[in-house]
Parts: sequence; C-alpha cells; structure tokens
Amino acid sequence: MSVVALVPAAGRGVRLGAGRPKALVPVNGESLLLRATRGLLSSGRVQRVVVAAPPDQVELVTAELAELPAAHVVPGGAERTDSVRLALDAVPELAPDARVVLVHDAARAFTPASVIRGVVEAVEDGAPAVIPVLPVSDTVKEVDEAGDVVATVDRSRLRAVQTPQGFAIDVLRQAYAEAGDIATDDAGLVERIGGKVRTVEGHPDALKITTAFDLAVAESVLARS
Repeated sequence: MSVVALVPAAGRGVRLGAGRPKALVPVNGESLLLRATRGLLSSGRVQRVVVAAPPDQVELVTAELAELPAAHVVPGGAERTDSVRLALDAVPELAPDARVVLVHDAARAFTPASVIRGVVEAVEDGAPAVIPVLPVSDTVKEVDEAGDVVATVDRSRLRAVQTPQGFAIDVLRQAYAEAGDIATDDAGLVERIGGKVRTVEGHPDALKITTAFDLAVAESVLARS
C-alpha cells in the first residue's frame, strides 16, 4: 500500500504578481513547486507525487521536477477542483496500490515533514479525512452586508486549515464524484457527503505564500532556516 500526493499547480498566481505560474516562482533559487514536491517525497511517507500543471506548460513543469523521478506531471484544469480531479484520475495508472492520497498546495512549500507524517498516520489509523490546523489568534468579527459588526465570534473553536489534507482514496473519489461546484477545500467536499474530518496539529512554517509579502518572509526566514 502506497501514499500518493496530488499537487494542483495550474494557477496563474495573479495576487503574487510574479508574471508566471505561482508554483514556479523561485525562493532563493528554487521554485515553490520543487520545494513542495521534494518535501513530500523526503517526508518518508509519500511514494509518488502527481502535479497538475497549466496545460500549456506541462513540459516546463516536467523539466522543473526532472531531479525527482517519483514526480509525475499531468495537464491541469481551469479551476483548482478541476486540477485535483485530473490528478486523481491519473493515480490508478501511476500508483495502482495507493490507498492514501494527500492534496497539497505548492504554495505551502515549507511544510515540515512532521506535519506530512502526522496526516498520513491519522488516515492510516482509520480517519477518512484529515486536515492540519492551527488555532486562530486574531479576534474574529461577524459583519452584516453594510459592514457593521453583528457579533464577536468565539475563536476558541476556530481553526485555520493548512495542507496537505489526507484522505482514504475511495473517500476522496466519492467526494469528487459528487462535487457539484468549485471548492477551495477538499475536506469540505468530504463534509458535504457526510464524511468525518479529523484534525492534526499544523505548523507556522506551512504558511501559504500568496502575496509579495509572504514571498519576502519565505526568502528571508523560511528558506534560510
């Protein structure tokens, strides 16, 4: 039984403003995608990685990952959900014995191996879906359409979600088979079909690099450590 990770990397990264797909943006000389993919494989728990690339840049992304023979590239889709579905469809051929599947954002390129291992172990222990989370530290307000505060939300029960998210592969397949629209959170699709989602401890280093400020933090702090 093997573990396969899916990395939807077909996004254009408009908010990052780098003029290239976000996954290919370099951090101190290495792209987010290369760092994220290598991190998955070097965790010791992932045997294959399937990357969904922009359809017109499959060759470029393949070349970017040439040093990692366990990484495979397929054409992605217009939306993240499409890319995950296309990568998932490639699993039977690339990893026919896979029973656990992770979905990971290339933008979380500095996710520690301990988080990856914790997610995989929780799925292997019987959880149908697993997400790494962190407590919410900011005060959270609920507002109405006019922007006026309605209530202060109790943050003690709130969690910020990271990746990789882990799934029993049949559960993720069912969730995507029944998905009716676009989703940014794969565990949310499992929730829709009534599946239970377990949480494990995330890590501050697994921040999602979305803006130029995030990139500066990654270059000055994470890449150096």
